[in-house]
Amino acid sequence: MNEVWPSILSELRLLTGLLVAAGLSSLIGWEREAHRSGAGLRTHMLVGISAALFVVLAEELIVQYASPATGVRFDLVGVLAAVVSGVSFLGAGTIFSSGKGERARGLTTAASLLATAGVGVACGLHLYVFATGATLLFLFVLRPLQWLTERPTPDSGTPGKE
Repeated sequence: MNEVWPSILSELRLLTGLLVAAGLSSLIGWEREAHRSGAGLRTHMLVGISAALFVVLAEELIVQYASPATGVRFDLVGVLAAVVSGVSFLGAGTIFSSGKGERARGLTTAASLLATAGVGVACGLHLYVFATGATLLFLFVLRPLQWLTERPTPDSGTPGKE
């Protein structure tokens, strides 16, 4: 019975990474939701939490099963590559073009999904200050920089997208 509590406490510590990833990812998702993009709050939260989960699981596999005696090797970098590949595939689904001469749409949302996965990975590695700073930087790029790049439309003189 005494061995159960340290295990539970250890797992709760691991869960902290997922909870922080959920919170930070929700900020990015909320911004995208407010912008009415294809992927919003729930999608970004799922991406961030999933990325953190995969990193935590990979780290636990390494801790529990990797040793020179067993001959089992694990590659955390391979897990990160898989996360990036999976999220990139998901992001590709948010990008579309409506025809010749039209600008591609959804690129920022695809990039925000990849950014959210990065935040999730950082949370999975328990780099909470770094993940928070990255989230704030991403939010700055998504909102204030958008306002800076808006230009007046020729017809109305009001700000609009080019």
